[in-house]
Amino acid sequence: MKKLTLTLAFLAAFIGELMAQDTIPLSFQEAVRIGLSQNIDYRKLLNQQEVLRMERLNAQFNHLPRVNLSNDAFRQIGQQFQQVEGELIVTNEINNIITGRINASMPIFNGLRRINNTQAGKSFEDAGKNAIERAKQEVMFNIAQQYLQVLLDEELYKIALENLENQKRQLEQIEGFVEAGLRTLSDLYNQKSEVARLEVVALNAKIQWETDLWTLAETLQLGPNILPKLEDVSLERHESDWLQLPLDELYFTAASERKDLKQVELLEHASKKMLSAAKATYLPQLNAFFNYNTFFTSLDERTFSNQFFTIFPQRSFGFSLTVPIFNNFENRAFVTRSKMEFYNQQLDRTALERRISQEVKLAYENFKAAIKREEATQSQLAAAVEAQTAISERFRLGVSDFVDLAQANQQLVTAQSDYAQAQYTLYFQEVILKFALGILEVGEG
Repeated sequence: MKKLTLTLAFLAAFIGELMAQDTIPLSFQEAVRIGLSQNIDYRKLLNQQEVLRMERLNAQFNHLPRVNLSNDAFRQIGQQFQQVEGELIVTNEINNIITGRINASMPIFNGLRRINNTQAGKSFEDAGKNAIERAKQEVMFNIAQQYLQVLLDEELYKIALENLENQKRQLEQIEGFVEAGLRTLSDLYNQKSEVARLEVVALNAKIQWETDLWTLAETLQLGPNILPKLEDVSLERHESDWLQLPLDELYFTAASERKDLKQVELLEHASKKMLSAAKATYLPQLNAFFNYNTFFTSLDERTFSNQFFTIFPQRSFGFSLTVPIFNNFENRAFVTRSKMEFYNQQLDRTALERRISQEVKLAYENFKAAIKREEATQSQLAAAVEAQTAISERFRLGVSDFVDLAQANQQLVTAQSDYAQAQYTLYFQEVILKFALGILEVGEG
């Protein structure tokens, strides 16, 4: 009894500390919204998407000429070479020089490398968009799992409290029976022990509820000393249209709706285009160019404007042909890396397709099993209620003993807990099926 008293005191102190937290009302939709705004992985994907968008723009603008403007301003001190009347004169002078250059170049043929890079950039960006959509569903799925677990914990705690109160009333009744000489002291002591045990059970149930509630608050990053007060969800059963469909049609739905599958398909397409772009390095490269150069020197007595814009400007334009002959296997290494990336993306797609079919089948079968379990536990609960009522009356009349009554009470509590778990499991199994099919909407709840 001393150990039990210490345990109860410790648990009560722990519960009191947890209940000192501030609480805020929170619906499932609000939890998802907060989760999306606070989830680190999701926010990183949003940041990465901006990079993918700029890389796609970069690939598109590579079809346009490159134009650069540059200039230098510097001083030369020492020997200066000047050509005067056919002679080269060397003098020690200080020469201030300003130069200016405009260079433009444009690829004319590079083995379709620009086109392939443009298409790859578009596929990479679209793959990123699909990754963001799947991340939304994953955030909702994880929050739904924790949200429903907290509601289930709360329901189990209520069942434990109700059972505790019932057993306390039973204890009072047995005390009256003992005083009237209808029951023995052993029945009284057994009932006192049962009440003490159920007090611990109720406290443990509340600790589990508060712990999972704290886990949800940490997932949502609500801040220190803030716990959510969750709104209930409707557990009313309804017929699901998805259970009326054959598995083949569910597979087809998942293949067309799963954002992660679309992502890997786009990544595979982008890798294929990058491989084609890499192979373009084996081909000759033809570029057009235009250069404009001019300068000013302090050794010339003419004005800056006259020198820089009239006398010294030079223009050159033409074509540049580069034929790769031997580049230390750099091009071959580039192509090999691109080829392996493409092959790996094919492997990822095949593995994901196989995993999706397994997830859909498992979710489908578990959903059907959850319906049967909910129906079975409902019948179990109804039978346990009838049995407990009958045995309680028999115990009051002195026909049944304490063991029969305790067993009936335990079966009733077990049936209540099993039914509550079956209801929440059934609700969550539909969420799992929608997540496996890729149709889980962020606004659902």
